[in-house]
Amino acid sequence: MTPNLAHRLTNLAQTVLILAGMAGIAWAVVGLVAGPDLTLILVASTLAGLLLAPSVSRGLLLRGYRARPLRPQDWPAGHALLRDLVARAGLPRAPELWYVPSRIPNAFAMGRPEDSVICVTDGLIRLLSPREMAGVLAHEIAHVANRDLWLMGLADAMSRAVSLASWLGQMLLLVNLPLLIAGVATIPWTLPLVLAFSPTIMALLQLALSRQREYDADRAAAELTGDPAGLASALAKLERRTGRFWEEMFLPGRRIPEPSLLRTHPPTEERIARLRALRQVPHRVAADPLTLHLPPASAPPSPPRFHRSGLWF
Repeated sequence: MTPNLAHRLTNLAQTVLILAGMAGIAWAVVGLVAGPDLTLILVASTLAGLLLAPSVSRGLLLRGYRARPLRPQDWPAGHALLRDLVARAGLPRAPELWYVPSRIPNAFAMGRPEDSVICVTDGLIRLLSPREMAGVLAHEIAHVANRDLWLMGLADAMSRAVSLASWLGQMLLLVNLPLLIAGVATIPWTLPLVLAFSPTIMALLQLALSRQREYDADRAAAELTGDPAGLASALAKLERRTGRFWEEMFLPGRRIPEPSLLRTHPPTEERIARLRALRQVPHRVAADPLTLHLPPASAPPSPPRFHRSGLWF
């Protein structure tokens, strides 16, 4: 995973600018509501939480998804594929593989390069071919190697802080509205605008960061496998299958119109087009037998639904 210097510098500059913009807005909005002293305390506690408590949040999320570890004897082919990709990526430690008993095809990663987890659902294992699974696992490994999960956690924490400060500020304005009408108190006319629009601006910046990291993870996955067409094929399958689940819930037989501006991931068509534009490197994917022997499930996964944890799977 050695992108050229120009790509690395561009990627770094984009990430720094987006995070700096989010940090500036968060400091201004939270400072307006909480004051500079409390803002410093909140910033310190947020950074401490991101640095010291990743394992706690990871454990809660795994329990929420009813995930269980996938041992090498449960899924030999998956572990062999993961070891090959981790060696190519140069990670200090192979991520743990976990199984989520859900029919929704999905994969996600958590943690840092030194201590990470990759979760795969029953639906994903049964849907993808070995070549496509290699692309998906390489995509998640790229997120871990690039520390995207920490960056997105930081962006999410700042976005949530601004949303909370905006809500509290608007409540304070409503409480003090009689004083404002009577002329006893005054506020700058820009304050209501800042409180109203700052959460939207933060959300758009967070979406921009998420899209940038997804494109870069796709590129890194194609470098790891040497097979961008494999990941492109997996993305096309996932788009068709996950779209079908949501259509059956809300608009049976029809596509759900989704504004591209509000998608956390880039449009799948654009991701596939970028992958197909990359150069194919034959025989990079492990040549060992990779027939996907399905891991044994304790019970057939039930249809997707909302659980008490608030998660949909």
